[in-house]
Amino acid sequence: MTSPFARTVRGSGPGLALAHGAGGGVAPNYGAILDGLAEHRTVVGVDYPGTGGTPRSGRPLELDGLADQLVAAAVDEGLETFAVAGYSLGGAVAVRAAARHPERVTSLVLTAAFARPDNHMRLTLNTWATLVEHEDRGRLADFLLPTALSPAALEALSEEELRDALAGTAATVPPGTPEHVDLAGRVDVRGDLAGISVPTLVVVTTADRLVPPGAQRRLAAGIPGARVAELDTGHLPFAERPEEWRKLIADFLATADGPADRAE
Repeated sequence: MTSPFARTVRGSGPGLALAHGAGGGVAPNYGAILDGLAEHRTVVGVDYPGTGGTPRSGRPLELDGLADQLVAAAVDEGLETFAVAGYSLGGAVAVRAAARHPERVTSLVLTAAFARPDNHMRLTLNTWATLVEHEDRGRLADFLLPTALSPAALEALSEEELRDALAGTAATVPPGTPEHVDLAGRVDVRGDLAGISVPTLVVVTTADRLVPPGAQRRLAAGIPGARVAELDTGHLPFAERPEEWRKLIADFLATADGPADRAE
């Protein structure tokens, strides 16, 4: 199956597929670490419908479809087997890809990920969806920025930086966000976890106010043998601690998949 989703391909070597988060995209979520990851790997990422270069869907998104499209894109690029890194909603996409395509997926790295939204997440997603529906970009930015950033990172912004960050958030909401958020609220991969047999690293974003750390740890607890690493950041590790995040991914893959990455 050839994937119709827009894709990003970088580097050469063993494969790494990237699954992004809701309201994000390959470039927004992985751009800060993409070149570093691609130094020793072939990195393939797809943009979900309504973000990047992929047209918006006219129907609700399904986790199986996103997982299958990600795998198809990697195979299209000549990768027979590959690791999968999933961020936020992309963590569930990665888990489902491993469950549906065990012959392809060799390891998983799941960051700020969840198996099923808890009550805190459901309320947050409901507010996000309502603000998107009303197309109030200013209020949406006022809500998303303090939800996504850690308290320390938010407080460290000057007044000018805060204004710029709010303006940037308001200006970069992908048109497919309503479908992404809707899917995030319906995700449930708890039944997939026990069957995951590949090496797995769960990166817990410990200051996360969108996906609570407890939900991330429950995901890890459901995967046999999963390793856990903590990263002192909010929901945006690519904005707050990109190099530390890249190194966690690269170092884990170097041990899980062999000497494909020699992260310093």
